[in-house]
Amino acid sequence: MVRLILLVEWEILKLNIDDVYCLSVNDAFVMRQWGIHQGLTEDKSPGSLGFEQVKLLPDGAAHFTRGMGLSNIWDTERGFGERSWRYSAVVNDMRIEQMFVEKMDGEENIQNSVDDPFKCSDSGTMIEYLKSYIFRKV
Repeated sequence: MVRLILLVEWEILKLNIDDVYCLSVNDAFVMRQWGIHQGLTEDKSPGSLGFEQVKLLPDGAAHFTRGMGLSNIWDTERGFGERSWRYSAVVNDMRIEQMFVEKMDGEENIQNSVDDPFKCSDSGTMIEYLKSYIFRKV
């Protein structure tokens, strides 16, 4: 998360991106504490989503995650229960333009996965995509 915060401040917002969100199958209290421990600056103004650099979105009951088809159960492997499979997405005017969904052996969203891949949903991949996307639009 520290790398993401720096990239948001130094690179992503320079690409005319309005906001960066991080969604997790957790409640708002856990997300707030996680944000604080990650070094995010709290935005305490009325109506804010809690932090300045990255907006943290709790999906406590996994409704959004299930709707995206990315719900994952880690009950025997890690004991986490239901979580979201790792992905990143570009959303423009409420339309998903690009998604980077982690895969293992060519498969997406493996239940009780031993590994937790983090190869294509990272901030570096997203920045490269955004740079090429902006270049194509010019």
